[in-house]
Amino acid sequence: MEPSTSYGGQVTFQPYATQGYVLCCLCGTSILPNPSNMCVNCIRSQVDITEGIQKQVTILWCKECGRYLQPPKHWVSAELESKELLTFCIKKIKGLQKVKLVDAGFIWTEPHSKRLKVKLTIQAEVFNGAILQQTFVVDYVVENNMCPDCNRQNANPNSWVACVQLRQHVYHKRTFLFLEQLILKHDAAANCVKVKDIHEGIDFFYAQRGHALKFIDFLQSVVPIRFRADKQLVSHDTHNNTYNYKFTFSVEIVPLCKDDLVCLPAKMASSCGNLGPLVLVTRITNQITITDPITLRSYSMDAPVYYRHPVTALASQRALVPFIVLDIEPVQGAQGNNSRFQLAEAQVARLSDFGRNDTVFYARTHLGNILHPGDTALGYDMTASQLVGLDYEAYVNKGGRVPDVVLVRKSYEDKRRKRQAKGGTAVGRPWKLKTLDMEVEDNTSGPRGRKEAAVDADRERFLQELEEDPDMRARINIYKDAERLKQQQLVGPQQHRMQQERTTPVGTQGDDNDEEEEDEDLPQIPLEELLDDLEGLNLEDGQQAVGGRVEECNADMDMD
Repeated sequence: MEPSTSYGGQVTFQPYATQGYVLCCLCGTSILPNPSNMCVNCIRSQVDITEGIQKQVTILWCKECGRYLQPPKHWVSAELESKELLTFCIKKIKGLQKVKLVDAGFIWTEPHSKRLKVKLTIQAEVFNGAILQQTFVVDYVVENNMCPDCNRQNANPNSWVACVQLRQHVYHKRTFLFLEQLILKHDAAANCVKVKDIHEGIDFFYAQRGHALKFIDFLQSVVPIRFRADKQLVSHDTHNNTYNYKFTFSVEIVPLCKDDLVCLPAKMASSCGNLGPLVLVTRITNQITITDPITLRSYSMDAPVYYRHPVTALASQRALVPFIVLDIEPVQGAQGNNSRFQLAEAQVARLSDFGRNDTVFYARTHLGNILHPGDTALGYDMTASQLVGLDYEAYVNKGGRVPDVVLVRKSYEDKRRKRQAKGGTAVGRPWKLKTLDMEVEDNTSGPRGRKEAAVDADRERFLQELEEDPDMRARINIYKDAERLKQQQLVGPQQHRMQQERTTPVGTQGDDNDEEEEDEDLPQIPLEELLDDLEGLNLEDGQQAVGGRVEECNADMDMD
């Protein structure tokens, strides 16, 4: 039935619009009208829009670094079947500018076949404005060709263009032990040609100047530093005006470490809000945090502020003296701008004088939240120390008050010795740290070289501080040691308790309970904070480790 419409009571009939068909001028097939009056098959037989487009392309690939050559001299990094590689392949096709590219994608090939296949869909105008779409495949032949950087590296593995000389003028290397873990976590030394461990620091060698500058930017984000750059002319070509330089960056970390005692100059003390001037360095990240143990006030400064009025440490951890805490009482209402500490009045005695004389010291300390009567604390004995410094002498000459004792941290040495005497450390720590592949300086046995005993002592102290400071270990990756975990499971708590009962005389069970409580007070790293070492598990492709904890943390770091 025909549709109808009403206009003023009159009905008008309108017929349907039908689509007309025509016959193809070549084969006679009924088709819809188009400008060429030919079917699609006849158009394809008459016109090939892929004519003039390159169907086979040769690309150069470096096997060492996995980069592709973008003529004339640029090398591009791209993974297989990635967007970057697809863009690179399309740009290599000649004649593609004459048509419109509609779609492109990879066709799977064997990874070892040295062949890449890309399926392209294009459109072009033919025969009086008719649009023809066609799909075709382009084959890429991958040829091995070593890039200049890899060629130079293979010819001389020790060749470098830029060197970053990282130094800190202190007597220990605990700062570099922590910095090594931070570099491993953020993979900051991925572009290093060589890493060399020398006295007072580490040298990092790079094949490009930009990689060295990127590493210095990373260092500036984690430690307070200053650096200077120098360059040396290696060769030059007068014909094309090209020069080859070797660049050296001298990076210096501030000579202050955690727990150092510092006497601030008068100008710096006034700029810090009349802080101190005798203060403790409580944290070093990309800023230096100093705390007054008497008032519990803190202040943070960055590297430019420090180098405006540089100061050195009056005393460091080497001068720490053990004290016995006789009594401690928190100061009510005394709250500074640092919530990590609590102000308290402490009565202490030197451990060497305990039981010999009645010398007792009264001091204010910021460790009121962790110290208890009977604990051992490490601090600076200001009455027996020979402190040298212009700012300190000026402060004393003006009549400044110097405390008798400055407590720094709680000590667990006695508890560790008792545990070692019982054989509690036979299994060892159930965790481990990764290390950088570094070359050691040849003249380590010289007068300025560090002895192995000092290196072992620094590393042991660094591991102990990781156990004591949760904030410090939260910034690095600590891995489970599968072998030591198995040994702990084999020993077991019951077997250890049976061995104690066999060797314990009658009537001394109370002492054993006290020793067990002391072992519980020893700081340890919980297993929940440890990561699974995927390299040690030897997982095959397609398998995943379960139970590993991955966390994102800032680039701050604590130094000892």
